Amino acid sequence: MSIGGGTGLSTLLRGLKNGPADLSCIVTVTDDGGSSGRLREDFGAMPPGDIRNCMIALSEDENLMSQLFRFRFNGKGELHDHSFGNLFLTAMAGVTRDFAEAVRLTSEVLAINGVIYPSTNSNVILRADFEDGDSVAGETRIVNARKKIQKISLDPAEAQPMAGALDAIAAADLITIGPGSLYTSLIPNLLVAKIVDAIQRSQARKIYIQNIMTQPGETTGMSVADHVEALVCHSGGKPLFSRILVNNAIPSEELLSKYRAEGAEFVTIDRERLDSMGFECVEYGLLAEDGVIRHEPERLARAVFRMAEF
Repeated sequence: MSIGGGTGLSTLLRGLKNGPADLSCIVTVTDDGGSSGRLREDFGAMPPGDIRNCMIALSEDENLMSQLFRFRFNGKGELHDHSFGNLFLTAMAGVTRDFAEAVRLTSEVLAINGVIYPSTNSNVILRADFEDGDSVAGETRIVNARKKIQKISLDPAEAQPMAGALDAIAAADLITIGPGSLYTSLIPNLLVAKIVDAIQRSQARKIYIQNIMTQPGETTGMSVADHVEALVCHSGGKPLFSRILVNNAIPSEELLSKYRAEGAEFVTIDRERLDSMGFECVEYGLLAEDGVIRHEPERLARAVFRMAEF
């Protein structure tokens, strides 16, 4: 079971799908930007973008339907910048009147290697309280504010999870959280009712996968231990995992300089502090070698399987 959202979760799934495990994932549904945001505004639809990315990651790379779901319209009309996959999911939800069922049926169309659960069937809005006292509603506005976040919450606060998702957590041999944006991809899943309790009750091995770089405003200056403390704080004060997977390969100075110019820094691995907090930090070289600082899917998957002893 993998929990997250954004490009981080799809990167992990792309690596895991060729391994020995039966895959399932819980995906955040708070996106309100780009194509997903327009569909939410125009049709009151659930945001399909992160789920579409996970479907593509779990499908055959050269599959025609997978290529079709990647297609993005480019023109002057209303369809400009909409993803075909987003439109398909939204249409399927309109036909079934159930977003979770739309995800299940669309997964069958793509013949994906795994099961995808939206974190909730409620049309939730993400809210942030910043350290300067300001508050903002909406994921895009939170990210664009580039301010230090004190607390994240969902509206409605009582959003319920999919029953199947809770069953999948209970049955899992391994649960991963991350990689992904701390406050907008990871924590929102943990705020859905019963999710944290289900993870805590689970007998599965549990691994937190740390992002490689900080994100401007959202996690500026935060070390690995700072990320962990934020997760613990939003999980009722109890840690959900004991093991942390981090990348210890250092990007080139040239590449780091480009990221620093955009306000991002290499996440500091504060090993002694993590050890004093009772966490085991496992380190591998996980960098992709493609001019972007991100996890390489196959390396990431191999590290996860080693830690899980699969």
